Amino acid sequence: MCGAKAGGPDLAGVDVASETIIQGSVTRDGEPVNGYVRLLDEGGEFTAEVPTSATGQFRFFAAPGTWTLRALVPGATVDRVVAAQQGAVAEVAIAV
Repeated sequence: MCGAKAGGPDLAGVDVASETIIQGSVTRDGEPVNGYVRLLDEGGEFTAEVPTSATGQFRFFAAPGTWTLRALVPGATVDRVVAAQQGAVAEVAIAV
């Protein structure tokens, strides 16, 4: 079993009510994967990119709306569509 906790990184100190948060983890066969996650807008345009942590986790602070997450890891590229709302955390698990 991997050491990554369910969902994204700890939200201690984050005012979730005033933010639009998209977070989660990238795994392969249940183990965390090092790589990058891109945030693409509704038109598919690049908005941001973050590296995954050692536990495969990532987080974006975004505007409310529909976004595409693109996980870029060795040997795979996987897209996931997510709807984000202010005041809520959109948790996304990406298995590659």
